[in-house]
Amino acid sequence: MSAGLFAVKAICAAAEAGEQPLIRALSLPSLTAFGIGSIIGTGIFVLTGTAAANHAGPALVISFLLAGCAGAFAALSYAELASMIPIAGSAYSYAYATLGELAAWFIGWNLVLEYTFSVGTVAVGWSAYVVSLLAQFGIHLPEALIEPPIDRGPGDVGLIVTGAVLNLPAVLIVAVVACICYIGIRQSAAINFAFVVLKIAVVLGFVLLGAGFVDPANWHPLVPANTGHFGHFGWSGVIAAAAIIFFAFIGFDTVSTCAQEARNPRRDVPLGIVSSLAICSVLYVATALVLTGMVPYADLDVAAPVALAIDRHAELRWLGLPVKLGAIVAMISVMLVMTVGQARIFMAMAADGLLPSWFASVHPRFRTPAHSTVVTWVGATLIGGLLPVRILGELVSIGTLCAFVTVCVGVLILRRLRPELPRRFRVPAPYFTCVSGALICSGLMAALPRDTWWRLIIWTAIGLAIYALYGYRNSRLRRAPAPLLLA
Repeated sequence: MSAGLFAVKAICAAAEAGEQPLIRALSLPSLTAFGIGSIIGTGIFVLTGTAAANHAGPALVISFLLAGCAGAFAALSYAELASMIPIAGSAYSYAYATLGELAAWFIGWNLVLEYTFSVGTVAVGWSAYVVSLLAQFGIHLPEALIEPPIDRGPGDVGLIVTGAVLNLPAVLIVAVVACICYIGIRQSAAINFAFVVLKIAVVLGFVLLGAGFVDPANWHPLVPANTGHFGHFGWSGVIAAAAIIFFAFIGFDTVSTCAQEARNPRRDVPLGIVSSLAICSVLYVATALVLTGMVPYADLDVAAPVALAIDRHAELRWLGLPVKLGAIVAMISVMLVMTVGQARIFMAMAADGLLPSWFASVHPRFRTPAHSTVVTWVGATLIGGLLPVRILGELVSIGTLCAFVTVCVGVLILRRLRPELPRRFRVPAPYFTCVSGALICSGLMAALPRDTWWRLIIWTAIGLAIYALYGYRNSRLRRAPAPLLLA
């Protein structure tokens, strides 16, 4: 049994690839836009305020730099593996080729935390900005329909009932996004590209115009004194904030889930990963500087901190409407890309027999993984409609960090075991880059709240039960040789 748990998929040449069920419609600009589309969203428009007010203060900029370093190391590792194994499945497929089936299942199951939970998380942030925008026009929705019915309670895994019914705007936007993804990859890419252009313009507009209203006094002290609790200001708060806002950097790996739909996956997927992360890192650091300079950090613990910063300055209030509209658009593109990514991970796992074949079904007309898209929609609807953003953001971060550690380690394993494989992109100084990436991501995981770890343990236990009852028994690798097909 142990041999089966740690069995890896063989890597074969492109000439041995079977039928290509998906459409190769994505160019390098489209892939880069997918990366930017999935990165810029709730992390910058929502979580920045919480991280500054409760953890890092003005040192939020340092937290962004730390999280960006972890993302950069992981992105370089993703780029090398994507140039070698350009198929759908992202870190799941890479783990299957390096660490074995059990590790692949563990990563694939945790990628649900990154993608499906991310769609739900962003939907909650989107809802907050829509409610704020409607209030600007005098339209006020009932509290019971805009708040989560479940929130964090006392204790390590405590949850409480708030009395609300459902976060209705979050549920509705998830349904709209799922419909777009169901129809086709070309439509999804075109809509995402337009949204990416718009939200980059909004972020640049906020940075350039808001810079004139920065009060340097708001940056002092840069690192507020610790309150007596780990992660609440002081340098431990800077690290804790980096772990929380790491959510803002996830998404570049979504590019690798679309490898089977890329026109030139060996070249364009690595370039799309690295370029999207680089562009977003610059925008994030600039936004953090301006945001904490415009408003005292203690006032930023709100669902829409960027909108708050604008409203605090009368001369900028005209910018409030464009920024809120831009934030709304930005979050739609994140949900769209994450839905695309999750559906393709489900598809890859089903193709390996670890999930029912129903998940691998491709729509005969739209050529999309239709059933997997529907499952993602249902899951994200329940998550976004019932849970608050602070619980969701931490769960997404810890699931993503698990995947990033695996990818960094996987590069070193394949360098040693399969040095002859062609690599269009090679990680520079791999033993420094990959080891540093794995250590930083592990450190950020350790800085997350204890209740997040308990929820990860429970989530992992559920996943292992599913693997034991279904995945292990139905694995294609165990039933017959199943090489890892390269595009």
